[in-house]
Amino acid sequence: MARIAGADPKRQGWLSGLWTRIVYGMTKRKLGHIVAPVQVTAHHTRILWGYGQMEQSLAGSSLVDAGLKHLAELRVATLVGCPF
Repeated sequence: MARIAGADPKRQGWLSGLWTRIVYGMTKRKLGHIVAPVQVTAHHTRILWGYGQMEQSLAGSSLVDAGLKHLAELRVATLVGCPF
């Protein structure tokens, strides 16, 4: 459990709350639930935007074969003890 509670879109401004809802929906669709790093990052909209841009860039890059990307992700997750 994170020490910082996740951001609640209802308690944010209308634009920040809208962006947070969009990101939460995309995360839930991709992973099945909203992960703590995204919830904590959602406290600051600009950082959440940058985090999203980084994730989309990594996912959309075609310089490395997709199978090799997944293998590298699995290896790193194993090394650091991450369940993803």
